[in-house]
Amino acid sequence: MTTAQQYLDRRWTALILLCMAQFVVVLDASIVNVALPSIGKGLHFSEADLPWVVNAYVIAFGGFLLLGGRAADLLGRRRVFMVGLLVVAVASLLAGFAANQGQLIAARAAQGLGAAIISPAALSIITTLFKDGAERNKALGAWGAVAGSAGAAGVLLGGILTEGLGWEWVLWVNVPVSLIALALTPGLIAESRSESATRHFDAAGAVSVTAGLSVLAYALLDASSAGWGSTKIVSLLALSVILIGAFIAIELRSQAPLVPFRIFRSRTVTGANVVGLLLGASLFSMFFFISLYMQQVLGYSAIHAGLSYLPLAVTIIIAAGLGGELVTRVGFKPILAAGMAFIAVGLLWFSRVSVGGGFLADILGPSLLAAIGLGFGFVTSTIAAVSGIKEREQGLASGLINTSQQIGGAIGLAVLSTIATTRTDDVMASGTSSLPNALTDGFQAAFLGGAVIAALGFVATLVLIRTRDSRAHVEMANAQAAPAKA
Repeated sequence: MTTAQQYLDRRWTALILLCMAQFVVVLDASIVNVALPSIGKGLHFSEADLPWVVNAYVIAFGGFLLLGGRAADLLGRRRVFMVGLLVVAVASLLAGFAANQGQLIAARAAQGLGAAIISPAALSIITTLFKDGAERNKALGAWGAVAGSAGAAGVLLGGILTEGLGWEWVLWVNVPVSLIALALTPGLIAESRSESATRHFDAAGAVSVTAGLSVLAYALLDASSAGWGSTKIVSLLALSVILIGAFIAIELRSQAPLVPFRIFRSRTVTGANVVGLLLGASLFSMFFFISLYMQQVLGYSAIHAGLSYLPLAVTIIIAAGLGGELVTRVGFKPILAAGMAFIAVGLLWFSRVSVGGGFLADILGPSLLAAIGLGFGFVTSTIAAVSGIKEREQGLASGLINTSQQIGGAIGLAVLSTIATTRTDDVMASGTSSLPNALTDGFQAAFLGGAVIAALGFVATLVLIRTRDSRAHVEMANAQAAPAKA
Protein backbone atom coordinates (compact mmCIF):
# COMPACT_ATOMS: atom_id res chain seq x y z
CA MET A 1 0.00 0.00 0.00
CA THR A 2 1.37 3.43 -0.96
CA THR A 3 1.78 6.30 1.49
CA ALA A 4 -1.11 8.13 -0.20
CA GLN A 5 -3.38 5.10 0.21
CA GLN A 6 -2.38 4.76 3.86
CA TYR A 7 -3.25 8.43 4.41
CA LEU A 8 -6.66 7.98 2.77
CA ASP A 9 -7.40 4.87 4.85
CA ARG A 10 -6.36 6.67 8.04
CA ARG A 11 -8.66 9.60 7.24
CA TRP A 12 -11.71 7.37 6.98
CA THR A 13 -10.75 5.50 10.13
CA ALA A 14 -10.34 8.86 11.85
CA LEU A 15 -13.85 9.76 10.65
CA ILE A 16 -15.25 6.69 12.44
CA LEU A 17 -13.51 7.84 15.62
CA LEU A 18 -14.84 11.40 15.28
CA CYS A 19 -18.37 10.13 14.60
CA MET A 20 -18.14 7.92 17.69
CA ALA A 21 -17.26 10.96 19.79
CA GLN A 22 -20.16 12.97 18.34
CA PHE A 23 -22.47 10.01 19.01
CA VAL A 24 -21.58 10.29 22.71
CA VAL A 25 -22.20 14.06 22.66
CA VAL A 26 -25.72 13.72 21.20
CA LEU A 27 -26.46 10.57 23.19
CA ASP A 28 -25.82 12.40 26.47
CA ALA A 29 -28.60 14.86 25.73
CA SER A 30 -31.23 12.11 25.29
CA ILE A 31 -30.09 9.01 27.18
CA VAL A 32 -31.10 10.33 30.61
CA ASN A 33 -34.70 11.13 29.58
CA VAL A 34 -36.14 7.68 30.24
CA ALA A 35 -33.98 7.34 33.37
CA LEU A 36 -35.40 10.49 34.98
CA PRO A 37 -38.03 8.70 37.11
CA SER A 38 -35.37 6.34 38.51
CA ILE A 39 -32.94 9.24 39.10
CA GLY A 40 -35.71 11.16 40.85
CA LYS A 41 -36.36 8.30 43.25
CA GLY A 42 -32.68 7.54 43.81
CA LEU A 43 -31.61 11.11 44.62
CA HIS A 44 -34.97 12.44 45.91
CA PHE A 45 -35.53 15.03 43.18
CA SER A 46 -38.77 17.02 43.16
CA GLU A 47 -40.77 17.11 39.91
CA ALA A 48 -39.81 20.77 39.47
CA ASP A 49 -36.07 20.10 39.83
CA LEU A 50 -35.84 16.88 37.81
CA PRO A 51 -35.72 18.55 34.35
CA TRP A 52 -32.45 20.22 35.37
CA VAL A 53 -30.68 16.88 34.98
CA VAL A 54 -31.22 17.49 31.24
CA ASN A 55 -31.14 21.29 31.30
CA ALA A 56 -27.73 21.55 33.02
CA TYR A 57 -26.17 19.63 30.12
CA VAL A 58 -27.97 21.61 27.41
CA ILE A 59 -27.15 25.02 28.93
CA ALA A 60 -23.42 24.29 29.27
CA PHE A 61 -23.32 22.71 25.81
CA GLY A 62 -25.08 25.60 24.07
CA GLY A 63 -23.24 28.28 26.04
CA PHE A 64 -19.66 27.12 25.47
CA LEU A 65 -19.79 25.97 21.80
CA LEU A 66 -18.37 29.17 20.32
CA LEU A 67 -15.54 29.20 22.84
CA GLY A 68 -14.89 25.51 22.10
CA GLY A 69 -14.61 26.26 18.38
CA ARG A 70 -12.22 29.15 19.02
CA ALA A 71 -10.05 27.00 21.31
CA ALA A 72 -9.85 24.31 18.61
CA ASP A 73 -8.65 26.82 16.00
CA LEU A 74 -6.02 28.42 18.24
CA LEU A 75 -4.76 25.69 20.57
CA GLY A 76 -4.90 22.81 18.11
CA ARG A 77 -7.95 20.81 17.05
CA ARG A 78 -6.62 17.40 18.09
CA ARG A 79 -5.43 18.66 21.49
CA VAL A 80 -8.75 20.35 22.28
CA PHE A 81 -10.71 17.30 21.06
CA MET A 82 -8.72 15.10 23.47
CA VAL A 83 -9.27 17.50 26.37
CA GLY A 84 -13.02 17.37 25.66
CA LEU A 85 -13.00 13.56 25.73
CA LEU A 86 -11.19 13.57 29.07
CA VAL A 87 -13.65 16.09 30.55
CA VAL A 88 -16.64 13.97 29.43
CA ALA A 89 -15.08 10.76 30.83
CA VAL A 90 -14.35 12.29 34.25
CA ALA A 91 -17.69 14.12 34.45
CA SER A 92 -19.61 10.95 33.50
CA LEU A 93 -17.80 8.92 36.15
CA LEU A 94 -18.58 11.53 38.82
CA ALA A 95 -22.20 11.83 37.66
CA GLY A 96 -22.78 8.10 38.17
CA PHE A 97 -21.37 8.32 41.69
CA ALA A 98 -23.40 11.45 42.58
CA ALA A 99 -24.85 11.18 46.09
CA ASN A 100 -27.22 14.16 45.89
CA GLN A 101 -28.97 16.50 43.46
CA GLY A 102 -26.29 19.20 43.46
CA GLN A 103 -23.49 16.77 42.62
CA LEU A 104 -25.42 15.25 39.72
CA ILE A 105 -26.45 18.61 38.21
CA ALA A 106 -22.87 19.93 38.51
CA ALA A 107 -21.50 16.78 36.85
CA ARG A 108 -24.08 17.04 34.06
CA ALA A 109 -23.02 20.66 33.45
CA ALA A 110 -19.40 19.46 33.25
CA GLN A 111 -20.50 16.84 30.69
CA GLY A 112 -22.07 19.66 28.66
CA LEU A 113 -18.82 21.64 28.83
CA GLY A 114 -16.89 18.61 27.57
CA ALA A 115 -19.41 18.17 24.76
CA ALA A 116 -19.05 21.85 23.78
CA ILE A 117 -15.29 21.27 23.48
CA ILE A 118 -15.59 18.00 21.53
CA SER A 119 -18.27 18.86 18.97
CA PRO A 120 -16.80 21.90 17.15
CA ALA A 121 -13.28 20.43 17.40
CA ALA A 122 -14.41 17.15 15.82
CA LEU A 123 -16.41 18.87 13.08
CA SER A 124 -13.53 21.22 12.22
CA ILE A 125 -11.13 18.22 12.08
CA ILE A 126 -13.47 16.62 9.52
CA THR A 127 -13.58 19.79 7.44
CA THR A 128 -9.77 19.99 7.43
CA LEU A 129 -9.27 16.27 6.74
CA PHE A 130 -11.68 16.29 3.79
CA LYS A 131 -11.59 18.99 1.12
CA ASP A 132 -14.72 20.97 0.31
CA GLY A 133 -16.64 18.89 -2.24
CA ALA A 134 -17.65 15.26 -2.79
CA GLU A 135 -15.39 13.71 -0.13
CA ARG A 136 -16.44 16.17 2.55
CA ASN A 137 -20.09 15.63 1.63
CA LYS A 138 -19.67 11.88 2.17
CA ALA A 139 -17.87 12.48 5.46
CA LEU A 140 -20.53 14.92 6.68
CA GLY A 141 -23.21 12.49 5.52
CA ALA A 142 -21.73 9.92 7.91
CA TRP A 143 -21.43 12.58 10.61
CA GLY A 144 -25.07 13.58 10.17
CA ALA A 145 -26.24 9.97 10.19
CA VAL A 146 -24.52 9.29 13.49
CA ALA A 147 -25.52 12.58 15.14
CA GLY A 148 -29.11 12.36 13.93
CA SER A 149 -29.64 8.75 15.00
CA ALA A 150 -27.94 9.17 18.39
CA GLY A 151 -30.97 10.99 19.81
CA ALA A 152 -33.21 8.03 19.01
CA ALA A 153 -30.58 5.51 20.10
CA GLY A 154 -30.28 7.32 23.43
CA VAL A 155 -33.92 6.66 24.26
CA LEU A 156 -33.54 2.92 23.56
CA LEU A 157 -30.17 2.52 25.27
CA GLY A 158 -31.35 4.58 28.24
CA GLY A 159 -34.35 2.29 28.73
CA ILE A 160 -32.27 -0.88 28.50
CA LEU A 161 -29.55 0.32 30.89
CA THR A 162 -31.98 1.81 33.41
CA GLU A 163 -34.14 -1.31 33.66
CA GLY A 164 -31.25 -3.77 33.41
CA LEU A 165 -28.41 -2.22 35.42
CA GLY A 166 -29.64 0.98 37.07
CA TRP A 167 -29.72 4.69 36.20
CA GLU A 168 -26.01 5.16 37.01
CA TRP A 169 -25.09 3.21 33.88
CA VAL A 170 -26.67 5.73 31.52
CA LEU A 171 -23.85 8.00 32.73
CA TRP A 172 -21.05 5.47 33.15
CA VAL A 173 -21.48 4.13 29.59
CA ASN A 174 -19.60 7.22 28.35
CA VAL A 175 -16.45 6.41 30.32
CA PRO A 176 -15.06 3.46 28.33
CA VAL A 177 -16.14 4.95 24.99
CA SER A 178 -14.43 8.27 25.74
CA LEU A 179 -11.25 6.62 27.02
CA ILE A 180 -10.99 4.32 23.96
CA ALA A 181 -11.44 7.33 21.66
CA LEU A 182 -8.82 9.23 23.69
CA ALA A 183 -6.29 6.40 23.30
CA LEU A 184 -6.85 6.06 19.54
CA THR A 185 -6.79 9.77 18.65
CA PRO A 186 -2.99 10.43 18.56
CA GLY A 187 -2.39 7.62 16.07
CA LEU A 188 -5.22 8.60 13.71
CA ILE A 189 -5.46 12.39 13.74
CA ALA A 190 -2.66 14.86 13.00
CA GLU A 191 -2.59 18.18 14.83
CA SER A 192 -3.89 21.26 13.00
CA ARG A 193 -4.59 24.84 14.06
CA SER A 194 -5.18 28.30 12.70
CA GLU A 195 -2.04 29.99 11.35
CA SER A 196 -3.46 33.46 11.87
CA ALA A 197 -0.86 36.11 12.73
CA THR A 198 -2.96 37.48 15.61
CA ARG A 199 -3.60 34.77 18.16
CA HIS A 200 -5.63 35.40 21.30
CA PHE A 201 -8.92 34.24 22.74
CA ASP A 202 -10.72 37.57 22.93
CA ALA A 203 -11.45 36.98 26.62
CA ALA A 204 -14.04 39.78 26.91
CA GLY A 205 -15.92 38.47 23.89
CA ALA A 206 -15.71 34.88 25.11
CA VAL A 207 -17.04 35.73 28.58
CA SER A 208 -19.89 37.92 27.30
CA VAL A 209 -21.18 35.52 24.63
CA THR A 210 -20.81 32.42 26.82
CA ALA A 211 -22.66 34.13 29.68
CA GLY A 212 -25.27 35.55 27.27
CA LEU A 213 -26.02 32.22 25.58
CA SER A 214 -26.03 30.34 28.90
CA VAL A 215 -28.46 32.82 30.48
CA LEU A 216 -30.65 32.70 27.36
CA ALA A 217 -30.75 28.88 27.39
CA TYR A 218 -31.52 28.89 31.14
CA ALA A 219 -34.35 31.38 30.72
CA LEU A 220 -35.90 29.49 27.80
CA LEU A 221 -35.73 26.13 29.55
CA ASP A 222 -37.18 27.50 32.83
CA ALA A 223 -39.90 29.58 31.15
CA SER A 224 -42.48 26.78 30.99
CA SER A 225 -42.40 26.30 34.79
CA ALA A 226 -41.72 29.87 35.96
CA GLY A 227 -44.01 31.52 33.39
CA TRP A 228 -43.03 33.64 30.37
CA GLY A 229 -44.30 36.83 32.00
CA SER A 230 -42.68 36.22 35.38
CA THR A 231 -40.17 38.74 36.74
CA LYS A 232 -37.50 36.03 36.82
CA ILE A 233 -37.79 35.10 33.12
CA VAL A 234 -38.21 38.68 31.88
CA SER A 235 -35.11 39.72 33.88
CA LEU A 236 -33.06 36.80 32.58
CA LEU A 237 -34.07 37.47 28.97
CA ALA A 238 -33.18 41.15 29.40
CA LEU A 239 -29.80 40.18 30.90
CA SER A 240 -29.09 37.83 27.98
CA VAL A 241 -29.91 40.61 25.49
CA ILE A 242 -27.56 42.99 27.32
CA LEU A 243 -24.73 40.42 27.40
CA ILE A 244 -25.13 39.48 23.73
CA GLY A 245 -25.33 43.20 22.85
CA ALA A 246 -22.09 43.77 24.77
CA PHE A 247 -20.54 40.86 22.88
CA ILE A 248 -21.43 42.44 19.53
CA ALA A 249 -19.96 45.78 20.62
CA ILE A 250 -16.76 44.07 21.80
CA GLU A 251 -16.42 42.08 18.57
CA LEU A 252 -16.79 45.14 16.36
CA ARG A 253 -13.81 46.76 18.14
CA SER A 254 -11.59 43.70 18.58
CA GLN A 255 -8.56 43.16 16.32
CA ALA A 256 -8.96 39.38 16.64
CA PRO A 257 -12.63 38.82 17.50
CA LEU A 258 -14.03 35.51 18.71
CA VAL A 259 -16.61 35.77 15.91
CA PRO A 260 -15.37 37.89 12.97
CA PHE A 261 -18.64 39.26 11.60
CA ARG A 262 -17.18 39.17 8.11
CA ILE A 263 -18.17 35.48 8.11
CA PHE A 264 -21.81 36.64 7.82
CA ARG A 265 -21.07 38.53 4.61
CA SER A 266 -21.76 35.19 2.98
CA ARG A 267 -25.54 35.07 2.69
CA THR A 268 -25.37 31.29 2.41
CA VAL A 269 -23.48 30.91 5.71
CA THR A 270 -25.96 33.26 7.42
CA GLY A 271 -28.87 31.39 5.85
CA ALA A 272 -27.47 28.00 6.87
CA ASN A 273 -27.31 29.14 10.51
CA VAL A 274 -30.83 30.58 10.41
CA VAL A 275 -32.15 27.32 8.94
CA GLY A 276 -30.07 25.35 11.47
CA LEU A 277 -31.77 27.26 14.29
CA LEU A 278 -35.24 26.56 12.84
CA LEU A 279 -34.29 22.91 12.23
CA GLY A 280 -33.31 22.52 15.88
CA ALA A 281 -36.43 24.35 17.07
CA SER A 282 -38.77 22.08 15.11
CA LEU A 283 -37.08 18.72 15.60
CA PHE A 284 -35.47 18.59 19.06
CA SER A 285 -38.88 19.00 20.68
CA MET A 286 -40.35 16.31 18.41
CA PHE A 287 -38.36 13.61 20.22
CA PHE A 288 -39.54 15.01 23.56
CA PHE A 289 -43.24 15.02 22.68
CA ILE A 290 -43.22 11.63 20.93
CA SER A 291 -41.70 10.06 24.05
CA LEU A 292 -44.32 11.68 26.29
CA TYR A 293 -47.17 10.67 23.97
CA MET A 294 -46.04 7.04 23.86
CA GLN A 295 -45.56 6.75 27.62
CA GLN A 296 -48.28 9.04 29.03
CA VAL A 297 -51.08 8.41 26.51
CA LEU A 298 -50.37 5.02 24.88
CA GLY A 299 -48.91 3.54 28.10
CA TYR A 300 -45.62 2.29 26.59
CA SER A 301 -42.80 1.18 28.89
CA ALA A 302 -39.36 2.80 28.56
CA ILE A 303 -38.00 -0.08 26.49
CA HIS A 304 -41.15 -0.25 24.32
CA ALA A 305 -40.86 3.47 23.63
CA GLY A 306 -37.16 3.08 22.81
CA LEU A 307 -37.81 0.21 20.38
CA SER A 308 -40.44 2.33 18.65
CA TYR A 309 -37.65 4.76 17.70
CA LEU A 310 -35.72 2.13 15.73
CA PRO A 311 -37.41 2.78 12.32
CA LEU A 312 -36.79 6.50 12.82
CA ALA A 313 -33.11 5.96 13.69
CA VAL A 314 -32.48 3.67 10.72
CA THR A 315 -34.22 6.09 8.34
CA ILE A 316 -32.10 8.99 9.61
CA ILE A 317 -28.92 7.00 8.91
CA ILE A 318 -30.05 6.16 5.36
CA ALA A 319 -31.32 9.68 4.62
CA ALA A 320 -28.16 11.38 5.94
CA GLY A 321 -25.92 9.20 3.76
CA LEU A 322 -28.17 9.75 0.75
CA GLY A 323 -28.31 13.49 1.47
CA GLY A 324 -24.51 13.72 1.44
CA GLU A 325 -24.41 11.98 -1.95
CA LEU A 326 -27.21 14.09 -3.47
CA VAL A 327 -25.56 17.36 -2.44
CA THR A 328 -22.64 16.46 -4.71
CA ARG A 329 -25.04 16.03 -7.63
CA VAL A 330 -27.63 18.79 -7.23
CA GLY A 331 -26.23 21.13 -4.55
CA PHE A 332 -27.15 21.76 -0.94
CA LYS A 333 -30.05 24.19 -1.48
CA PRO A 334 -32.61 21.78 -3.05
CA ILE A 335 -31.78 18.99 -0.59
CA LEU A 336 -32.05 21.33 2.42
CA ALA A 337 -35.37 22.68 1.11
CA ALA A 338 -36.66 19.14 0.61
CA GLY A 339 -35.53 18.21 4.12
CA MET A 340 -37.42 21.10 5.74
CA ALA A 341 -40.51 20.22 3.67
CA PHE A 342 -40.37 16.58 4.84
CA ILE A 343 -40.08 17.75 8.46
CA ALA A 344 -43.04 20.14 8.09
CA VAL A 345 -45.26 17.44 6.57
CA GLY A 346 -44.16 14.86 9.17
CA LEU A 347 -44.94 17.19 12.08
CA LEU A 348 -48.26 18.18 10.48
CA TRP A 349 -49.11 14.46 10.35
CA PHE A 350 -48.04 14.08 14.00
CA SER A 351 -50.53 16.85 14.92
CA ARG A 352 -53.28 14.28 14.26
CA VAL A 353 -52.20 11.85 17.04
CA SER A 354 -55.14 10.37 18.95
CA VAL A 355 -55.89 8.86 22.34
CA GLY A 356 -56.98 5.58 20.82
CA GLY A 357 -54.15 5.44 18.30
CA GLY A 358 -51.07 3.27 18.18
CA PHE A 359 -47.67 2.80 16.64
CA LEU A 360 -48.83 2.02 13.09
CA ALA A 361 -51.65 4.57 13.06
CA ASP A 362 -49.98 7.57 14.67
CA ILE A 363 -46.19 7.14 14.95
CA LEU A 364 -44.56 5.12 12.16
CA GLY A 365 -45.59 7.13 9.09
CA PRO A 366 -44.89 10.67 10.35
CA SER A 367 -41.70 9.58 12.11
CA LEU A 368 -40.32 8.22 8.82
CA LEU A 369 -41.08 11.49 7.01
CA ALA A 370 -39.52 13.55 9.80
CA ALA A 371 -36.49 11.22 9.83
CA ILE A 372 -35.89 11.76 6.10
CA GLY A 373 -36.13 15.49 6.72
CA LEU A 374 -33.72 15.36 9.64
CA GLY A 375 -31.20 13.29 7.66
CA PHE A 376 -31.36 15.69 4.70
CA GLY A 377 -31.57 18.88 6.80
CA PHE A 378 -28.87 18.20 9.38
CA VAL A 379 -26.26 17.22 6.80
CA THR A 380 -26.99 19.92 4.22
CA SER A 381 -27.25 22.79 6.71
CA THR A 382 -23.83 21.75 8.07
CA ILE A 383 -22.33 21.49 4.56
CA ALA A 384 -23.71 24.93 3.65
CA ALA A 385 -22.47 26.44 6.93
CA VAL A 386 -18.84 25.36 6.39
CA SER A 387 -18.74 25.56 2.59
CA GLY A 388 -16.16 28.03 1.31
CA ILE A 389 -14.86 28.85 4.83
CA LYS A 390 -11.09 29.25 5.15
CA GLU A 391 -9.29 26.53 7.09
CA ARG A 392 -8.26 28.91 9.88
CA GLU A 393 -11.94 29.61 10.64
CA GLN A 394 -13.33 26.06 10.40
CA GLY A 395 -13.61 25.81 14.20
CA LEU A 396 -15.57 29.05 14.27
CA ALA A 397 -17.93 27.95 11.49
CA SER A 398 -18.40 24.55 13.18
CA GLY A 399 -19.11 26.21 16.52
CA LEU A 400 -21.62 28.58 14.92
CA ILE A 401 -23.75 25.91 13.24
CA ASN A 402 -23.69 23.75 16.39
CA THR A 403 -24.71 26.78 18.46
CA SER A 404 -27.54 27.63 16.05
CA GLN A 405 -28.94 24.09 16.23
CA GLN A 406 -28.62 23.84 20.04
CA ILE A 407 -30.06 27.28 20.84
CA GLY A 408 -32.80 26.58 18.29
CA GLY A 409 -33.56 23.36 20.14
CA ALA A 410 -33.81 25.20 23.46
CA ILE A 411 -36.08 27.89 21.96
CA GLY A 412 -38.29 25.32 20.24
CA LEU A 413 -38.66 23.16 23.35
CA ALA A 414 -39.48 26.19 25.52
CA VAL A 415 -42.05 27.65 23.12
CA LEU A 416 -43.71 24.37 22.11
CA SER A 417 -43.79 23.08 25.72
CA THR A 418 -45.62 26.26 26.70
CA ILE A 419 -48.09 25.75 23.85
CA ALA A 420 -48.66 22.11 24.85
CA THR A 421 -49.04 22.88 28.57
CA THR A 422 -51.36 25.82 27.98
CA ARG A 423 -53.61 23.78 25.70
CA THR A 424 -53.71 20.83 28.13
CA ASP A 425 -54.54 23.13 31.08
CA ASP A 426 -57.32 24.83 29.11
CA VAL A 427 -58.89 21.48 28.19
CA MET A 428 -58.66 20.21 31.77
CA ALA A 429 -60.14 23.46 33.10
CA SER A 430 -63.21 22.96 30.93
CA GLY A 431 -64.01 19.84 32.98
CA THR A 432 -65.27 17.95 29.94
CA SER A 433 -62.21 15.86 29.10
CA SER A 434 -60.00 13.17 30.66
CA LEU A 435 -56.25 13.67 31.26
CA PRO A 436 -55.17 11.48 28.27
CA ASN A 437 -57.46 13.52 25.99
CA ALA A 438 -56.14 16.80 27.40
CA LEU A 439 -52.53 15.68 27.03
CA THR A 440 -53.17 14.58 23.44
CA ASP A 441 -54.72 17.95 22.60
CA GLY A 442 -51.59 19.61 24.00
CA PHE A 443 -49.29 17.39 21.96
CA GLN A 444 -51.32 18.07 18.82
CA ALA A 445 -50.90 21.82 19.33
CA ALA A 446 -47.14 21.44 19.91
CA PHE A 447 -46.65 19.33 16.78
CA LEU A 448 -48.63 21.86 14.73
CA GLY A 449 -46.39 24.64 16.09
CA GLY A 450 -43.33 22.59 15.12
CA ALA A 451 -44.72 22.18 11.59
CA VAL A 452 -45.05 25.97 11.29
CA ILE A 453 -41.42 26.43 12.43
CA ALA A 454 -40.25 23.84 9.86
CA ALA A 455 -42.26 25.61 7.14
CA LEU A 456 -40.45 28.84 8.07
CA GLY A 457 -37.18 26.91 7.64
CA PHE A 458 -38.30 25.85 4.16
CA VAL A 459 -39.00 29.49 3.23
CA ALA A 460 -35.69 30.64 4.77
CA THR A 461 -33.84 28.05 2.67
CA LEU A 462 -35.38 29.35 -0.54
CA VAL A 463 -34.78 33.02 0.35
CA LEU A 464 -31.42 33.03 2.14
CA ILE A 465 -29.37 30.18 0.62
CA ARG A 466 -27.79 31.36 -2.64
CA THR A 467 -28.53 29.13 -5.63
CA ARG A 468 -25.23 30.33 -7.10
CA ASP A 469 -23.27 29.02 -4.08
CA SER A 470 -25.13 25.72 -4.23
CA ARG A 471 -24.31 25.27 -7.93
CA ALA A 472 -20.68 26.31 -7.39
CA HIS A 473 -20.41 23.55 -4.78
CA VAL A 474 -21.55 20.98 -7.37
CA GLU A 475 -19.12 22.30 -10.00
CA MET A 476 -16.24 22.12 -7.52
CA ALA A 477 -17.16 18.57 -6.50
CA ASN A 478 -17.32 17.48 -10.15
CA ALA A 479 -13.98 19.14 -10.89
CA GLN A 480 -12.41 17.22 -7.99
CA ALA A 481 -13.95 13.96 -9.18
CA ALA A 482 -12.71 14.36 -12.79
CA PRO A 483 -8.96 13.85 -12.06
CA ALA A 484 -9.77 10.87 -9.83
CA LYS A 485 -11.67 9.15 -12.68
CA ALA A 486 -8.90 9.99 -15.13
